Amino acid sequence: MEVAAIFTLLVVVATLAALALTRIAPDAILMAALGCLVISGTLSPAQALQGFSNPGVITIATLYVVAAGLKETGAIQWLAHLLLGQPSRLRQAQLRVLLPAAGLSAFMNNTTVVAMFIPAIQEWAARLKLPPGKLLLPLSYAAIIGGTCTLIGTSTNLVVDGLLQTERGVSLSMFSLAWVGVPLVIVGGTFLYFFTNRLLPERQGVLEQLEQAREYSVEVEVEAKGPLVGKTIADAGLRSLAHGYLADIERHDHLLTAVPPETELMAGDILVFIGAPECARELRRIRGLKPASGDVHKLDIAHHRRCLVEAVIGPDFGGLNQTVKASRFRSRYQAVILSISRHGKRLPGKLGDISLQVGDTLLLETAQDFVDQYRYRKDFLLVSGLTDSTPPDFRKAPVALGILGAMVVLSATGLLSILEAALLAGGGMVATRCVPVSKARRYIDLSVLIVIAASFALGAGMTETGAAAQVAQWLLLADDLAPWAALAIVYLMTVVFTELITNNAAAVLMFPIAVSVADQLGVNFLPFAIAIMFAASASFMTPLGYQTNLMVLGPGGYRFSDYLRLGAPLSAIVAVTVITLVPLIWPF
Repeated sequence: MEVAAIFTLLVVVATLAALALTRIAPDAILMAALGCLVISGTLSPAQALQGFSNPGVITIATLYVVAAGLKETGAIQWLAHLLLGQPSRLRQAQLRVLLPAAGLSAFMNNTTVVAMFIPAIQEWAARLKLPPGKLLLPLSYAAIIGGTCTLIGTSTNLVVDGLLQTERGVSLSMFSLAWVGVPLVIVGGTFLYFFTNRLLPERQGVLEQLEQAREYSVEVEVEAKGPLVGKTIADAGLRSLAHGYLADIERHDHLLTAVPPETELMAGDILVFIGAPECARELRRIRGLKPASGDVHKLDIAHHRRCLVEAVIGPDFGGLNQTVKASRFRSRYQAVILSISRHGKRLPGKLGDISLQVGDTLLLETAQDFVDQYRYRKDFLLVSGLTDSTPPDFRKAPVALGILGAMVVLSATGLLSILEAALLAGGGMVATRCVPVSKARRYIDLSVLIVIAASFALGAGMTETGAAAQVAQWLLLADDLAPWAALAIVYLMTVVFTELITNNAAAVLMFPIAVSVADQLGVNFLPFAIAIMFAASASFMTPLGYQTNLMVLGPGGYRFSDYLRLGAPLSAIVAVTVITLVPLIWPF
């Protein structure tokens, strides 16, 4: 083996060790590895940087913008509430988690889907008095499996497809992977449905307790022509929120207290919720509700530039000891008071008649720059923004869903390539103002893109120096090794890498090795590339291998052993299914 190949293998081993054993950012590690290959002369700058122009990487970046439009318009929240419904039993809840999560993840970013479902599932757990751990890990696994059904379902599929295009001139269609992905959803979903209760112990999630939080009273109004009119409180999903509860309903100057869940909502109803600050954020993401305060609609701030802020009144506050109305708070600060908490408790009565005192905590709707503007002013002792509190613009949700549907149809019918359809959809999201350009830019995760693009340099280095061919020889063990056995070895090796490092990096590193294995056996390389796609996504045994697994770790109250308990048998089922089906659909 030549010196360049040995050096490349040492760089790869050092990279794997750094990714698995240190806390250094993965993008920094991969860029350092890229730098080593360029400085040593192993790769030219053009070869090392080719990943940054790969179609798969550009497609992933564009899909971030598409996902941003779906989130900013509330389309995902609306779909989640519509599909999840209001189950009454744990089994029913599990089924309603598995099917929608797998279905949506086939066309949307897995991380976005899981992030939107977690609050709804926490609501179920609170209402049914069930541990969220019975629902959240199956949610993550269903999203991972569902993402394997289409080419855009997960970034790993796009990365490998990009490698196939550049290295072998082969391109997959939108639903090429469905021949294996759909059976995986059926087999994996069946396992999760029947065995989650047996294999996962009951654990309580790490939820904020209302009695320990600052308590506010938040009022919202049922929109006259909204989807909640005529629904019962239970059917609307308002009986028990994750961060608050419905206390009263004001209807035609009458106050309805201790409202039963069978009560039907009417247009113009004022719903009074009591809870933590996050309750206001939660209510803003429910289609059919709007702030009850008329002052909110008088704010001269664009819808997408608003957020929720908590501010503690200081001794130099201009309207001290004046009522909210007399203080002219809205015109003075370009902010509307939604609720007031004093000594951790909500203040009853009409908001405009409450006298403001030092130490009062105000829940405000205001501009996104309010925190920076007043953080060091003496008007307030403390100013803190609530994360992810910009209210979605539900009016544009149908537009965003239409753009997503058009992207899927155009790419599935072959009228446009995946990249072209994604570029058109991303541009459509910005052009229709589903997401502003400034926010679209923030949604693009540069660290992920750098990891993927820099990984291409390692793959190129292994191919150019012959290191991949040498590793392939070691893997074959014997000259007469059956192709299916070689496929199984490649699959299992990719799974191990995925659990230790990022799934995209694992796919890029294994691709040249898998192609070399196929070439040395004299068989079709495509089954090996397809197997890598599925293996790189099959991260079920640790919370670190896949981002969605990590997202549910805290809310579900999981331990590492829980991932092994449920994930190990699921990994085995997925492996057997993939290794069996792939050669049947893409023959050697």
